[in-house]
Amino acid sequence: MKLELILNGLDCAHCAAEIEEKIQNLDEIQEAHVDFMSKKLTYVPASDKNLEGLKKNIVKIIVDMEPDVKVTEKGETVSLLFKGLDCAHCAAEIEEEICKISGVESCVVDFMSTTCTFTCQSTDLARVEQEIRKVVHLHEPDVVVETMTTNKKEEEQKDFKKALLRILIGAAIFIVGLFQPETSTLGIAIVLIAYLLLGYDVVLKAIRNILKGQLFDENFLMSLATIVAILIQDYREAVAVMLFYQVGEYFQERAVYSSRKSISDLMDIRPDIAHVIRDGETIDCAPEQVNIDDVVVVKPGERIPLDGIVKTGISSLDTSSLTGESLERDVEVGDEVLSGCVNLRGLLEITVTKPYSESTVTKILELVENTSSRKTKSENFITKFSKVYTPIVVVLAGIIAVGLPIVSPGISYSESIERACAFLVISCPCALVISIPLGFFAGIGGLSKNGILVKGSTVIENLSQIKQMVFDKTGTITKGKFGVSKIVGDPSAIEYAAYAESNSTHPIAKSILNAYDANLNMKRIKEVEEIAGHGIRILLDQDTILVGNAKLMDQFQIAYPVIDELGTLVYVAKNKEYIGTLVINDQLKEDSSRAIQMLKYAGVNNCVMLTGDRKAVAEHIAKEVGIDSVYSECLPDQKVNVVESLLPNGKLGFAGDGINDAPVLALADLGFAMGGVGSDAAIEAADVVIMDDNLTKIPLAINRSKKTMRIVNQNIVGALAVKLIVLALSGFGFVNMWLAIFADVGVSVIAILNSIRLLKK
Repeated sequence: MKLELILNGLDCAHCAAEIEEKIQNLDEIQEAHVDFMSKKLTYVPASDKNLEGLKKNIVKIIVDMEPDVKVTEKGETVSLLFKGLDCAHCAAEIEEEICKISGVESCVVDFMSTTCTFTCQSTDLARVEQEIRKVVHLHEPDVVVETMTTNKKEEEQKDFKKALLRILIGAAIFIVGLFQPETSTLGIAIVLIAYLLLGYDVVLKAIRNILKGQLFDENFLMSLATIVAILIQDYREAVAVMLFYQVGEYFQERAVYSSRKSISDLMDIRPDIAHVIRDGETIDCAPEQVNIDDVVVVKPGERIPLDGIVKTGISSLDTSSLTGESLERDVEVGDEVLSGCVNLRGLLEITVTKPYSESTVTKILELVENTSSRKTKSENFITKFSKVYTPIVVVLAGIIAVGLPIVSPGISYSESIERACAFLVISCPCALVISIPLGFFAGIGGLSKNGILVKGSTVIENLSQIKQMVFDKTGTITKGKFGVSKIVGDPSAIEYAAYAESNSTHPIAKSILNAYDANLNMKRIKEVEEIAGHGIRILLDQDTILVGNAKLMDQFQIAYPVIDELGTLVYVAKNKEYIGTLVINDQLKEDSSRAIQMLKYAGVNNCVMLTGDRKAVAEHIAKEVGIDSVYSECLPDQKVNVVESLLPNGKLGFAGDGINDAPVLALADLGFAMGGVGSDAAIEAADVVIMDDNLTKIPLAINRSKKTMRIVNQNIVGALAVKLIVLALSGFGFVNMWLAIFADVGVSVIAILNSIRLLKK
């Protein structure tokens, strides 16, 4: 059971790390993590007893350390599906109205995925959901609001054939009308029939919105422009405008739907069925119904439904949907496998290690589905701009219609009204509103294809501005696969070190246990004490064993020889007497040097490495890969201090994979979690998740984010420039209604097609 608290007013990353450490030390806590960026504390109680008492203890720890922090419970977050939502401007208006509903803590309406995600207290949920439905119905009566389930998200299906058939029939009737005399009753009747067929839904929506007091949407503007054209007996112009508008809307909706479907198909990694062995029989059930330690069968060609360990079988896996890499991965008994991968060959039996809600496939889908939850400055600007811009243009259209014949007597009212109609058509803000979120949406999708998951469009914006990259050494620059290369002193040092590290999962501990390669009698261990940043003290039989770095020896005033060996040195002492030293070496990743070089080409001018390792080892590795500066022998809190000192020098990214990296990941402008199987805390704290351990994905992410920003800016400048130019020309009579439609719908289609380029891998 995961519980959450919001720490309002928490403004110190170092304090966040200390609060996390103190809460983790509580006996009643199994796991705890403080996310400094979101001011959120997530904790897992050791049992479900006395939860209220545990919460009081946690609040006391927080308030004692940070008296100004106010602790509140997090509301429930719910997602609704808005089926049929096809107007970006309306989506922004609906979001604004929902945020005003009493009890709503936050709300985001994502036009691209047609979802509404809002947070409120569980006691207000039913009322808030009912009010949201009313808001949606007021703005968009044709939109269907559905509750989204966590196990299956329906993809909106659009019947484009009906829309196309309607356009073709309307166009055919219009063409027939063109062959009739323009002023004949039959010709006018045929043209008006075409108008009704093509524009009845637009006019009805406009009337409904006017009755609700909502003006200045695309339906109102198109209806007003074409009805005025009919009133001044310019029938063919009115029908032509409506026809062109419907054709443009058709292509716009197809393009938006295509981009949505590309993302949906890309992330179609959720398995629908798990074959579970129970009571000697294999039964099919939903992945959500599978428990930890259950055994699932995965046949060739099927996706692995849950994370686990191979119990029987040998096969190869296609991991491309998770990592973006096309290389196959061979697995055998004892290997860890991730949900979402495709089993290519042999039959596998897998022991489940995580419930579906915590599996890799669920985490990935949550990341991708929530990518639009944080809006960029560009998106917020356009939303505000369109609210001011459209009414101003409508007022100017009225001034043109009434005032132009007065100022220029040579211009008739019929001509001035026609110019005003063109003005109205151009003013529709949809091209502006849709061009930006679609650009970010496509950019996020393109990154996902490469195994790079980003948490929102704000991350794309920040990625494009990174000037500094800070790396953790172990598991990031190096493989994190250590080996004991040498034992200095008494050979028994390896045995004592193995007992001391027997309960640790650190890579260095694993290397010591692998080097000892003998059975351990755990009953011999009487006491274990971990000394943060220094090492471990145990009571083995009746002997006190100390295993750790030189600081540990200094702390207990134990004399030890200076050893000139390149590598990590682990000192061993027995009853306050030095026994020996283990020399442990790590291997560089093959892509480390290339990644640093690519980063510098991408505009990152300062690459820094942080490590708790010795200065000589750290500097050797830094020189080998091209790192600019090194901070060695750092404790976790010292890493935080280093990053804080670098922040004023430009946008800073930090890449790491361990739980100790979580505070630094949260503190950096952008945090990169390396590896889809990295620490849950690191992935939660990070802004970017690299699904494999390939460091070159970081410069790739930066370069693609810069391309995304270029395309988004092209869309903004292009849409605004075309509209403003055509607006100016229409005021002087150089623009007819056809060109006005292009300035509206045509620009939208061009912006969409420009954005879709980002979906390429």
